[in-house]
Amino acid sequence: MKSRFGKQKIVASCTGVNDLLKDIQSQIDTRGISLNRVGIKNIDWPLKVYDQANGFQNTVANISLSVALNHDIKGTHMSRFVEVLNNIDILNPQIILSILSSIQTKLDAESSFFECKFPYFIWKESPVSKNISPLKIEAMILGEKNHDKTEIIIGVVVPVQTLCPCSKAISSVGAHNQRANVKILVKTKKKIWFEHLAAIAEMSASSPVYSLLKREDEKYVTEAAYNTPKFVEDVARDAALLLEKEEGLKCYRVEVESHESIHNHEAFAWVEKSLS
Repeated sequence: MKSRFGKQKIVASCTGVNDLLKDIQSQIDTRGISLNRVGIKNIDWPLKVYDQANGFQNTVANISLSVALNHDIKGTHMSRFVEVLNNIDILNPQIILSILSSIQTKLDAESSFFECKFPYFIWKESPVSKNISPLKIEAMILGEKNHDKTEIIIGVVVPVQTLCPCSKAISSVGAHNQRANVKILVKTKKKIWFEHLAAIAEMSASSPVYSLLKREDEKYVTEAAYNTPKFVEDVARDAALLLEKEEGLKCYRVEVESHESIHNHEAFAWVEKSLS
C-alpha cells in the first residue's frame, strides 16, 4: 500500500529542521543591559578531591558555573557548562583554571566563574581513647577569571564547640555551651590543605568536636571547653591571628556562627583582611 506521505513531503520536512532548531540564545538583544552572571546553579557532580592523608577521596560536589553576558547577546548556552564538567573527574587548582578558561572560550565571555562546595572527611583521633573516626566538614573552592586575571579562593566550614565566658563568670555551677561553625576563606600564593584550615578553626574554638567519644574522651572535651571559654568574637579574632602567621596568604575571611543553646537566636562574628 502506497504511503500517503509523498517523497516531496519528506524532503520538505527535513529542510525545515534548521528552522525548528533556531539558536535563540545567540540572537541580538537590544535592551542595552549587560548581565553580571548567567549560568547553571546547584548541579551535583561526582568527583575526586585531593586528601592530605590518603591521596584522594570521593565526594559529590555541588557546583555553580556562570559567565558575564554582554548587553547585545540574548542568552548563554547552558548545555555548554555541563559539557565542560563532563571532562573532569578530579578537582585541583589546575583543573579549576582549565574549567574557567574552557567556559570563557566556549561561551565567548570576558569573565567566567566557578563555585563548588562538597562534604570532606577528616579522620580524627579522640583525645584520650585514641579511637579514630571521620569528621565531616564542608570544603569549597571558588574561582573567577576576568580576561587573563584569575583568582581562586579555598575555604572550609568546620563544626566546633564554644563555651560562654559570661555564663561561666556569673554561674556558680556550669556554663552554657553549644555547637558553632567556623568558616574560613583564603586567597593564597601557595598550596594549602583543607585539613590545615580545619585545624586553625579548631584551635580557635573552646574545643573541637568528634564523631566518636568514649566516657574518658567526653570528660576531657567537657573540661577542656570549660577551661577555654570563648565568645564568637574571640574565635574570630584567634583564627585571624593564626591566619596572619601563614606564609603566602593574600587575604582571608573568618565567619563564626554559634547555635546558641539558651538563646532564641544565633550569634556571629566576621572579620576580613587583605595581607598583600
